[in-house]
Amino acid sequence: MPTYDYKCSKCDHTWELFQSITAKPVKKCPECGKQTAKRVIGPGAGIIFKGSGFYQTDYRSDSYKKGAEAAKKATESSTKSDSGGDTKSTTKSESKSSD
Repeated sequence: MPTYDYKCSKCDHTWELFQSITAKPVKKCPECGKQTAKRVIGPGAGIIFKGSGFYQTDYRSDSYKKGAEAAKKATESSTKSDSGGDTKSTTKSESKSSD
């Protein structure tokens, strides 16, 4: 539930009220008792992030994490087999150019 700021137009009294989003705005000023109070747009609450940080992937579902893990393993195994072939072909071309 949010906290709303109110201000009375008659006596300029300002106050905060913790109420439901669906609740109707208060009209009665607690200071002077007149029905001239209005809800004012307040600055809102600041968000404070503590800790090492928050990332988009922090709250992923278990099925997404398992799929990502499988994809990572598949990529790693294909990279290892590709890099082994590239090393051999580079050595051959270097030896031919030096002849």
